[in-house]
Amino acid sequence: MTNEITKKLKQASDSLLMMSESEYPFEVFLWAGEAQEPLTNQKLLQLTGHPPETPVEEVELDYVFRNCAEEKEWHDEIQKQNVPKFKSLVKTLKDNLTDIKVYRIGTISIDVYIVGKTPSGDLAGIFTKVVET
Repeated sequence: MTNEITKKLKQASDSLLMMSESEYPFEVFLWAGEAQEPLTNQKLLQLTGHPPETPVEEVELDYVFRNCAEEKEWHDEIQKQNVPKFKSLVKTLKDNLTDIKVYRIGTISIDVYIVGKTPSGDLAGIFTKVVET
């Protein structure tokens, strides 16, 4: 079941790049059996291999994709073409994962983890990087 979900996420995020000062691809992750307990910031930092003092900020899913999943005047052709793909990615996340949370870890070079629960009690989602100076 969970394999199906990670496959769908991979297909939906394939070839998309997260827009920021640099563009990074999305990677799918699966943390088996980790949905049994609440995901604290400390646990998140452990699972992602960050030092315990790294800052963590929680944001809304729609906020993360605010500049990609809706057409903007300043978009170039490729960004315009990618709007439906980003919409589809958001829909795939919402259709397959529950209790979705988005964490921004670090400063300047920020790791963005979009994490949700699978029906089988795992945590899964996609992660990317954004650069904000």
